[in-house]
Amino acid sequence: MPTKRRLPEPAIAEGVTGAELDRDVRGQLRTLSKENADGVAQHLVMVALLLQAEDLDGALAHAETAVRRAGRVPAAREALGMVAYRLGDFARALAEFRTVRRLSGSDHLLPLMVDCERGLGRPERALELANGPEAANLTAAERVELAIVISGIRRDLGQLDAAVLGLERGIGGPVRPWSARLYYAYADALAARGDHASARTWFGKVAELDHDLETDAAERLDELDGLVFTDLDDDVDEDGWAQA
Repeated sequence: MPTKRRLPEPAIAEGVTGAELDRDVRGQLRTLSKENADGVAQHLVMVALLLQAEDLDGALAHAETAVRRAGRVPAAREALGMVAYRLGDFARALAEFRTVRRLSGSDHLLPLMVDCERGLGRPERALELANGPEAANLTAAERVELAIVISGIRRDLGQLDAAVLGLERGIGGPVRPWSARLYYAYADALAARGDHASARTWFGKVAELDHDLETDAAERLDELDGLVFTDLDDDVDEDGWAQA
């Protein structure tokens, strides 16, 4: 019986060894031969690097290679799912995330699975999944991500008050690593509801935390300044006095 010819693999960048992976992912590769584990590790590192560089096609090639070589390793399937998600291929991403959950028993990808259902135009199914018992297994950071996704779904459905209320519970207390993302989503929901003054306050909080300029909070502030000033102008008479 002829052996199956291995498909050509994308090149590994100079200096990438695979040792860059965290310990948990390396642990998943122990079921493979050492040679295969080292190769898969290099491809997974390349996926991360190329995603960061916004080279989605390149990341896809490495992710598909990792899955061909290690299809039952959750990290490989998750990498392919993440690339598909970034490409907007929500059906493929959802299938990969489901496989990760089946292989690993972990629900950590639930927020992304819900967002995939949203991207597929199935908001009711997305909300049903979000409200399932698996949500109880999420970490605090993962619960925040799920709340942000749910808020977006509510906005899609025109439920603007619910989109705001769903995030209010998490915005109090000390600043956390996920606070900027949560504050941004909250400000965005407020703006969508037409509460421009409050939205400006929360975008301002995001700008204070966003030292690396990873969000467009500053630009959103500029946009809202014009809206807020316009709203104020509506309450001023022709002589410049505030109207009662």
